[in-house]
Amino acid sequence: MPKLNPLPLDARDKVCRHIDALFGAGVSETLPATDNDNSMKFEYSRKTGRIKNFSIDGALAATLRTDGGLALTVEGAQFFVNNSRAFLENCVVPAEEAVPFVSEGRSLFCRHVTWCGSNVKAGSDIAVLDKKENGSVIAVGIAILGAGLMNKFSKGVAVKVREGIKGRTA
Repeated sequence: MPKLNPLPLDARDKVCRHIDALFGAGVSETLPATDNDNSMKFEYSRKTGRIKNFSIDGALAATLRTDGGLALTVEGAQFFVNNSRAFLENCVVPAEEAVPFVSEGRSLFCRHVTWCGSNVKAGSDIAVLDKKENGSVIAVGIAILGAGLMNKFSKGVAVKVREGIKGRTA
């Protein structure tokens, strides 16, 4: 097997730049240092040597997609919600009657969106919270509509949920 060239950037620095570009400046400042008790670990591709995903405190936080985006997990989104106020602008809060369905992994419809962060854009990875203040992440997914349109429509899907907290077997 050929020897792979090392990345020109530090792995943590690369992930921090991705996070700041996608979720807003300063969100990555909450990430732990890599030399700090190995609380942040990276998994690399054997073929290309690129970063596949990263874990925080042993829990998978996100996977780097080939298009340059990040696919957040529920644990990764919860870490950012707990540690960064700026990350809340990448979140959506559904109506109370929709919370059980969204947490099972079903899509969130426009009529059930009660609050939407200003950084939510069509196609961006977002977290769905059960309530705005001190909320916990109930699902992660991809926004179908931007922040300005979610509350204006009464029909259609606002967030295509990728993973809900009740849909996992852990």
